[in-house]
Amino acid sequence: FFFSNGPGDPAAVKNGIENIKKLTELGKPVFGICLGHQMLANALGGKTFKMKFGHHGGNQPVKAAYRKQVIITAQNHGFAIDEQALTAKHPDVKGSYEMNPNDNSYEGFKLINSKQKVLSVQYHPEASPGPHDARVVFKEFKEMLRAG
Repeated sequence: FFFSNGPGDPAAVKNGIENIKKLTELGKPVFGICLGHQMLANALGGKTFKMKFGHHGGNQPVKAAYRKQVIITAQNHGFAIDEQALTAKHPDVKGSYEMNPNDNSYEGFKLINSKQKVLSVQYHPEASPGPHDARVVFKEFKEMLRAG
């Protein structure tokens, strides 16, 4: 299942969040981008909040702890995930988080267990046009699909 980007407050889409929660429990790979990422976090028991200053532009750094690298991403959002709310429900995402070193906001996570296979990023990982550093997330999702 693929949940794409879009505008607005993710918490306002309550019906969508409930449906996403059900889909994440089917054991199939799930990928979220931007608004889809925020809705996935809400569906998994996390929370989102309005940022004081959103991320806008094609030059946003993201540090991926589990990949041990910083990538340059394109972003356009005014909401972010509350890291502590998500990791309280799913402590296993702590080792797979991604964060923006400019403000330490949560930019992505992986949740892989016996019930769920989730890859989720706040930024736009499209391979082209724009920065190509984030292509790796599509590769990771393809690996999840191949694994079943």
